[in-house]
Amino acid sequence: MRNREHIIVGLDIGTTKICALAAEADSGEPLNIVGFGQAPSEGINKGVVVNIEKTVRSIQRAVRECELMSGTQIKTVFAGIAGQHIRGINSHGMVTVQHNRTVTEEDIRRVIEAAQAITIPNDREVLHILPQEFIVDDQDAVQNPLGMTGIRLEVNVHIVTCAATHGQNIVKCCNLAGLDVLDIVLEPMASAQAVLSQDERELGVVLVDIGGGTADIAIYSSGSIVHTSVLPVGGNHLTRDIALGLSTPLEEAESLKHKHGVAQVKLVGTDETIQVPSVGGRKSRTLDKRLMAEVVEPRMREIFELVGRSLDESGYRNVIASGAVITGGTSMLPGADDLAQEILCLPVRVGFPENITGLNEMVNSPMYATGVGLLRYALNSAGMSHSPALHAEQGLLNRMSRRMKEWVNEYL
Repeated sequence: MRNREHIIVGLDIGTTKICALAAEADSGEPLNIVGFGQAPSEGINKGVVVNIEKTVRSIQRAVRECELMSGTQIKTVFAGIAGQHIRGINSHGMVTVQHNRTVTEEDIRRVIEAAQAITIPNDREVLHILPQEFIVDDQDAVQNPLGMTGIRLEVNVHIVTCAATHGQNIVKCCNLAGLDVLDIVLEPMASAQAVLSQDERELGVVLVDIGGGTADIAIYSSGSIVHTSVLPVGGNHLTRDIALGLSTPLEEAESLKHKHGVAQVKLVGTDETIQVPSVGGRKSRTLDKRLMAEVVEPRMREIFELVGRSLDESGYRNVIASGAVITGGTSMLPGADDLAQEILCLPVRVGFPENITGLNEMVNSPMYATGVGLLRYALNSAGMSHSPALHAEQGLLNRMSRRMKEWVNEYL
């Protein structure tokens, strides 16, 4: 049995699947993955818990499988969160520099607190405060102002919030499954840590994580997140379209999507056929594969058109010099990257988890980008030095003081 203090675990609670990944906390680079477990997601709809009992069972199955593979008992996890309830807003804070006009840690804490001092409804909770840049007097684009001389210190931040009840339900399900949640992480931010290069984040890039229930968008510029949004479409919509269009059960439609799905009709030969199971025990049918492609392509076009509209509305399209990276299970459909490039008018690539060892063959897929990203977030988190007991006592809604110290420490 491995020492569980040297193991970190990421728990991707998705609409289609729940995935638990374990890695050695002291592995450094590359990330050494030692455990993997997966279970069908029951009780989750579009990233939101709709049935606690079913969600708990799915979590337990995934974690149990991960425990057997990693040879360690899992008690703490970093959990991902997504869904339409996620909101991202940009804010600005400003303070006067104290202590002989030299920027100190206290000044940085005060300016981030000032940026956070915006009206947030009582039914929402802050997930992340992500500093984009500091400004010392008139000098902008400062990454670390500590020790600089100035009179006025400003900061631009991106604040991510979630519906408090949805966040609490994620934590509750994990607790009922026997797990303590060390932190809740925005899933597209986690995916970005797994599939984006530092150059892409610096030059400007949009990450599109197409999951089962939603498509999550994160725009990076100058190394920081400047915009996040969630679209209510995903791979499950494709599955339902196939089920309706080909008159086949949902489970069979999901299987057909993985085996024969393509994002563009032009990729299908004129003589290609597929076997399609029928509903109600009727005999299977042999159909032209183009029929399924004609069902899938319009939905894929809709997804990327909605992404393009979101980019236009964000006001940050002009900073995306590196193009787009699509990830998530739906991005694996042949032709998805070419279709996205056509619609978004940007260079597009499919994002695979990078720089991993151990069980890399099992998780080297866009569908596991979030799980791998949660592990990277855990390794980079200053909260790793805190005991699990401390995190458990603080609870979901009482971690802001600890988080504030962690955010500041990232820049010191």
